[in-house]
Amino acid sequence: QVQLVESGGGLVATGESLRLSCAASGSIFSIETMGWYRQAPGKQRELVATITSGAVINYADSVKGRFAISRDNAKNTVYLQMNSLKPEDTAVYYCYANRVRLSQGREEYRYWGQGTQVTVSS
Repeated sequence: QVQLVESGGGLVATGESLRLSCAASGSIFSIETMGWYRQAPGKQRELVATITSGAVINYADSVKGRFAISRDNAKNTVYLQMNSLKPEDTAVYYCYANRVRLSQGREEYRYWGQGTQVTVSS
């Protein structure tokens, strides 16, 4: 079984920065895609950013130029550096992993972390 554990959320003021981390654990051989989604109260979960094992990156338009995603493949860890935060970035941020190749050879899909709260005050 694979677990994703996020850390780094919190309360910040407009314009400040936060860095989220997510570590995947279990009998993992490789992970094709890792990333972050977020869900604000009363809204659907939305993509923030994803990164593949080959470092192909995709950002939501709303965070381009402010957020930066990166990963450490050896540690099965993904990071999200969030700069110039705005009140509209307030949400629960969920770590995501897809196409997880287990040590036994089986490939599994779509794992989610438990979420970490990010609150940006105006």
